[in-house]
Amino acid sequence: MTFSSLLLRSTALSLMLVMSAPSHAAMPTTPTLHVATLDGKTFDLAAQRGKWVIVNYWATWCVPCIKEMPDISRFVAAHRNVAAIGLAYDDSDPADIKAFVAKHPVAYPIAQVVLDKPLKDFDEPKGLPTTYVIAPDGKVAKLFIGPVTAALLSAVIGR
Repeated sequence: MTFSSLLLRSTALSLMLVMSAPSHAAMPTTPTLHVATLDGKTFDLAAQRGKWVIVNYWATWCVPCIKEMPDISRFVAAHRNVAAIGLAYDDSDPADIKAFVAKHPVAYPIAQVVLDKPLKDFDEPKGLPTTYVIAPDGKVAKLFIGPVTAALLSAVIGR
């Protein structure tokens, strides 16, 4: 067997493996998000058009998540053109998450996303915290995996 025929067979086999792998739809550039918050209200990303929106996945057991929450909260409180939603990516009882938020208050609503029912338009986090910054036109401007700071948010959103 010649090198050319080996290369051709290898390429064909690789192509077959790729074609047989499960396909996952890519996250849309303009995602939708419509969730019930822990305070009984609804958060609709589409209703936030014209503002920057911070979509922050976190969990009660995630130390970096807990550390960044006050920074995100202060950032939102200091910028009229910025909104946020905290997504507790946690299978805990909602009452436990409410108790946690009572001890660690934030200036933005919190919703729970249970692990077996991920959001339709957002990729499942590859690590926590995971933060999406959505531009005023509704498009994803930036994805952060790991903790965010006011400086990182300012670099994307501005002052």
